[in-house]
Amino acid sequence: KRILVTGGSGLVGRAIEKVVADGEGRPDEEWIFVSSRDADLTSSSETKALFERHKPTHVIHLAAMVGGLFKNIRSNLDFWRTNIHINDNVLHSAHETGVQKVVSCLSTCIFPDKTTYPIDETMIHNGPPHSSSFGYSYAKRMIDIQNRGYSEQHGRRFTAVIPTNVFGPHDNFNIEDGHVLPGLIHKVYLAKQSGSALTVWGTGKPRRQFIYSLDLARLFLWVLREYDEVEPIILSVGEEDEVSIREAAEAIAEAMEFRGDLVFDTTKSDGQFKKTASNAKLRRYLPGFQFTPFRKAVKETCAWFNANYANARK
Repeated sequence: KRILVTGGSGLVGRAIEKVVADGEGRPDEEWIFVSSRDADLTSSSETKALFERHKPTHVIHLAAMVGGLFKNIRSNLDFWRTNIHINDNVLHSAHETGVQKVVSCLSTCIFPDKTTYPIDETMIHNGPPHSSSFGYSYAKRMIDIQNRGYSEQHGRRFTAVIPTNVFGPHDNFNIEDGHVLPGLIHKVYLAKQSGSALTVWGTGKPRRQFIYSLDLARLFLWVLREYDEVEPIILSVGEEDEVSIREAAEAIAEAMEFRGDLVFDTTKSDGQFKKTASNAKLRRYLPGFQFTPFRKAVKETCAWFNANYANARK
């Protein structure tokens, strides 16, 4: 197997690289991690050239334009156009070069805003996603449509996974544009340096399921090797492991040994209140999978951020 990983320098790509290097790779697998430096995946010709150069038999497709709530609100059209181009180019090049299997990465924000909980894999297309990130959400939904098309018309084994909120080493810790957890880690670091209070955007009440990037990486390897459905699969901790943004901020403060006050700026948007996902399908396949406990994963991520601050804060 020659496994090409797009978005290889990002949060999940780096986690897969580490898990493979730490002994989870197999002798019959050659892993190739590429980033935006290797090809502009919004260009069909550059994408095609990348596939012809590496001749992968399998692809893990992680590359995407991503950002936190406030970046999405500002740039919904950009998120739609960029991701539609990337996904179409990657999937079509994979088809044209005879790739045996593609596993793409979706997100729980693709689910309908107005829905019942917990959400599961059958509910993806049951209504519009939350308005704050409609561009990104619809672009990711279209991967599922395209996978079904390649399966029905060409017999391709293209599928997708839906992780909940991913965090870990090599995340985007940018306060303005990053996701909530890495943004909070950076904020706690700065508040500790300046001796000020920690300001959390929003009420702190929204609830999220967080998955540690190294756990997600191990699950990606299982999906690549063992999961044969075209329908996506949610990769997530259980519903009982959902935490509020306030609880997440408190876990980070504890891990960073921050002793100051927590202040909630309620003039800032909360985004979606919750998007509780069921991992029942995953548990049917892997009843014994052990997730890293949230506070342990937060502690490891904070330690990585402290040790790599000069690069991580970018």
